[in-house]
Amino acid sequence: MDKIAMLTEILTQDPKNAFARYGLAMEYAGQGDAATALTEFDRLLMDHPDYTAGYFMAAQTLAKSEDNARAIVYLRRGLESARRTGNQHAHSEMQAMLDELEAMSL
Repeated sequence: MDKIAMLTEILTQDPKNAFARYGLAMEYAGQGDAATALTEFDRLLMDHPDYTAGYFMAAQTLAKSEDNARAIVYLRRGLESARRTGNQHAHSEMQAMLDELEAMSL
């Protein structure tokens, strides 16, 4: 069974499983299926708004697709999540990416 099938099976049994949803999104992103990855990231973040890594990886997926405007939106939401959860490491990584994308937009 491949990873996508395995993660889908887990989510069939437990649709709110954050780890499996994140893993599924990452698998789709890794395969270059940005649209499906973003659908999974959105589902993850709807159910788990403080799953901070989801915002960062969604933003990276969008940036790879050259959709910097949408990536910036995810980064700003992710920064809020990082502040709420006290995740300084994620905050600094997302702030650096946000600064870079905003500089490119000028």
